[in-house]
Amino acid sequence: MTLSLAGRTAAPLPHAVPLRIGGFGGAEGLAQYLVDARIDALIDATHPYAAVMSQHAAAAARRAGVAFAALHRPPWQAVAGDRWIEVGGARAAVEAIGANSRNVFVTLGRSGLAPFAAAPQHRYLIRSIDPVVPPLALPHASYITARGPFSEEGDRALMATREIDIVISKNSGGNAAYGKIAAARALGIEVIMLRRPPTPDAPAVHTVDAAIAWLDHALTSTAARGV
Repeated sequence: MTLSLAGRTAAPLPHAVPLRIGGFGGAEGLAQYLVDARIDALIDATHPYAAVMSQHAAAAARRAGVAFAALHRPPWQAVAGDRWIEVGGARAAVEAIGANSRNVFVTLGRSGLAPFAAAPQHRYLIRSIDPVVPPLALPHASYITARGPFSEEGDRALMATREIDIVISKNSGGNAAYGKIAAARALGIEVIMLRRPPTPDAPAVHTVDAAIAWLDHALTSTAARGV
C-alpha cells in the first residue's frame, strides 16, 4: 500500500505506510505510474475541493484498467441556528461579505486567498496549516498557523476575542474542522460556505470502513481473475 500526497503541506503528519509526495503529470502520468507500480486498486481520498486531482484519478484508473473508488466524506448540513450563505467560490465569497468593513475569519487554506485582496476594507483573521508567504497585500490581516482538529470551545473563544462577525469556510465535512461551524452557530455569526465542486462519475464510498471493505472486495476480485 502506498499513500500519495500532493505536497502542499510542508510537514505532513507521519503515516504507517510508504509515502509518495508530489504530482504525477496529469491523468496520463498517473495512469503510467499505476501501470509501472503494478497497482491493483486506487482510492481517491483527496480533499473534497481537490477537484482536478479527483478528475485525474478517475481518468487514470480507467486508462490503466485499475479498480477505482472515491472516498467522499459527507458534507456538513445546516441545522437550526446556522446562518449560512452558500456561494460558488472565493470570489463570490468576497462579494457576499459586503461593502461595509467587517471582521472576517477566513479558513480556506493558502491557495484560495488571492481574491480577498480586492476587498481591503475588511479586517481579516486567516488560519492555515502552513504560513501564508508572502502575506496578502491587505492593510488589516493577521494570521494563525495551526493544524486541526479544532474544538468548538476553542474556536468560540477565538471568534469572541477577535470580534469576528463572519466566517468563510469550505464545506469540508468531518469532525476536525467542524468546531468553527458549531462556534459560529452558538455566537449567531454568519458563515459564507463555499459549495463543493462536482465529483467524477465513479463508484464512491462515504466512510473509511466502507473504503476498506471496497478494497478487500476489489483485491479479491482481482486475484480471482488472475490479474
